[in-house]
Amino acid sequence: MRLRAVLFDMDGTLLDTAPDFIAICQAMLADRGLPPIADKLIRDEISGGARAMVAVTFMMDPESPGFEELRQEFLERYLKACAVHSKLFDGMGELLEDIEKARLVWGVVTNKPVRFAEPIMQQLGLAERSALLICPDHVTRSKPDPEPLLLACKMLDLDPASVLFVGDDLRDIESGRDAGTRTAAVRYGYIHPDDNPDHWGADVVVDHPLELRRVLDQALCSC
Repeated sequence: MRLRAVLFDMDGTLLDTAPDFIAICQAMLADRGLPPIADKLIRDEISGGARAMVAVTFMMDPESPGFEELRQEFLERYLKACAVHSKLFDGMGELLEDIEKARLVWGVVTNKPVRFAEPIMQQLGLAERSALLICPDHVTRSKPDPEPLLLACKMLDLDPASVLFVGDDLRDIESGRDAGTRTAAVRYGYIHPDDNPDHWGADVVVDHPLELRRVLDQALCSC
């Protein structure tokens, strides 16, 4: 079936949001007179969300006293500064232009709450270009459940088989596979050192956004 749409995970796939996460974690340490930690330690935990990033930043167990207060502070800071340094990954701008020139639609399916995702999309000028933005607020079950992708396909009025979903986490690939979409895993994203995208069962694995051009060309020629 010919490709009709490309859907992206947000953090670590479409956008490099790590700089904002890292800045907040390091600022929280500095405000407490604590030394900074290696940026990579924070980056490696981004897929685990605020809980994982706060845990590695303060070397705390999530069940420890005071942890929830730190997590809430992190979220409050992020809401005020979620799009300061975030940007498209290198090559992603060109890929989006290629998608639009091919008269395909594209959108975002993320586990990031809408209160963070919408401002980022607007700040980067992507909100008016994307066909949709699906967040946990819009569904009852988030990725790895297929519900978010099934909702996206329904909103686009497309057969899932005509949709490519691109992500940097196993849950992205599982969600896409169970929804019936094609899947692409990206190695350039926020992948924990213990994970290996080659083992996720994606239809294709790429190292750079522009490598998806080949995938698009092949899909556009298929029937």
